[in-house]
Amino acid sequence: MKFGVAIFPTDYAISMTELAPAAEQMGFESLWVAEHSHIPTSRLSPWPSGGDLPKHYWHTMDPFVALTVAALATKTIRVGTGICLLIERDAIHTAKEVASVDLVSNGRFIFGIGGGWNREEMADHGTDFSTRWKLLREKVEAIKTIWTEDVAEYHGDMVDFGPMWEFPKPVQKPHPPIILGGSGPKILERVVRYADGWMPNRGRVIERIPELQELAQAAGRDRIPVTYYPKASADEIERLAAAGVDRLIWYVPPDGRDAALKKLDELGEMVRPYLKDELLA
Repeated sequence: MKFGVAIFPTDYAISMTELAPAAEQMGFESLWVAEHSHIPTSRLSPWPSGGDLPKHYWHTMDPFVALTVAALATKTIRVGTGICLLIERDAIHTAKEVASVDLVSNGRFIFGIGGGWNREEMADHGTDFSTRWKLLREKVEAIKTIWTEDVAEYHGDMVDFGPMWEFPKPVQKPHPPIILGGSGPKILERVVRYADGWMPNRGRVIERIPELQELAQAAGRDRIPVTYYPKASADEIERLAAAGVDRLIWYVPPDGRDAALKKLDELGEMVRPYLKDELLA
């Protein structure tokens, strides 16, 4: 079992130069950041968690800037987007940003992506909610081509470009792992088709893991790892580990240094019994 921490890296949150080394020292395997480019004030799309949308959703830094800072302040902890709203981003620029962070981190980047939930936010980027999953797949396919081919080209219905050069290439080969977030009815098929892992944040998780692995096997793929954001308790760790979850991630507050370090200490104490001795040396 791997353990990670996540944060909305706001302008008033703990600095990534302090959070990342602290998480690394405690033995956490990975550090994740959320992304929202902006939040339209119309607020027509309801927050999936219910209630009023917290203000940190529209105070979040660019994830690649935040993770570059985290990578340069650490040596071993992996850095990841949890999630990057690729449907709102240019595929060519994003391919370069991921490869660049993978390079400066010496191969420690994890590319978490998803389809998003805020219709107004993605509409401001020209993305139609009803076709966002097709757009996401084509962008992933195009980015993989850029990462793995010296002369890359891609011709889809929604993403299209001719032969091009783009460097640097990622350090990780064939490319950084792509972890697909989501819990909808078709998410498992999407994971098997173009991702390297599944990262649900709600809904039926344990019950769907056998189905995921059956689909992977039928597609001639190896077992697909599962990352999840659970409740913070030892009982949950035991339950999810037994069910086949590979990585657990918990959020620390985005409301300043003291709150984040307090939560990080609590999480560190919780996972300490499960960490390998060498991580604590």
